[in-house]
Amino acid sequence: MEQRERQDAPIGVFDSGLGGISVLRACADLLPQEDFLYFGDSANAPYGERSLEEVRALSMAAADRLLKQGVKALVVACNTATSSAIVLLRQTHPELPIIGIEPAVKPAAQGGSGSAVLVMATPLTIREDKYQKLAASFCDLADVISLPCPGLAERIEQGHFEDETLDAYLQDLFRPYRDRDVEYIVLGCTHYPFIRRAIAKNFGRPVTIIDGSQGTARQLRRQLQARGWLTQRTRPGTVTFQNSDPEKIALSKTLFLR
Repeated sequence: MEQRERQDAPIGVFDSGLGGISVLRACADLLPQEDFLYFGDSANAPYGERSLEEVRALSMAAADRLLKQGVKALVVACNTATSSAIVLLRQTHPELPIIGIEPAVKPAAQGGSGSAVLVMATPLTIREDKYQKLAASFCDLADVISLPCPGLAERIEQGHFEDETLDAYLQDLFRPYRDRDVEYIVLGCTHYPFIRRAIAKNFGRPVTIIDGSQGTARQLRRQLQARGWLTQRTRPGTVTFQNSDPEKIALSKTLFLR
């Protein structure tokens, strides 16, 4: 592929469903002239409830789908897929910039005053060595509490952003931690930013809530800059949505503009 053709190629972004749209939005905001292809695998969501082998197979299939459409970079906009499959993806496609996302434990631990950091994530993300090593590396700066949230990504995937059942789920989830000195809540799944207001409300007291989307977007820009692959176009970029469940495409567009 010629340099100019490479520069103007789209960027591929994939997630287990709708959650990665939060990362897509951060990338599009930072790189407004770039074209993006987003693939949500909603027919197989949520990845966080699947086995390691299943997540790896689904991630490889999603990457192959986007590569066949000529993407110049790949953003794995799913914490579970990043922790489970990004090493395999990079080994398989060494020529391609592949950027993952991980829970924003580092800025939370460094930004606090030695108090607790509550990390919300899928059970599979928390079980993976990649996350365990990340959490352990900052335990000298903060009390890093790992909170598995079974079924939460699935609720969000089904459109439960603000309702009584979600409130009840979150209140039960947070009850053991309200008396802890929690200063930060880290959203360790890309679905969770869509319920940021509900999380803040149901935790019951002021707390700083952060996620890793901005860091992923900055790393994407660094990788493309280093290769000279940033587009030279000045027109606004485009965003194309694809989904293994076609009924989710309209909701994808709505969430991107939300």
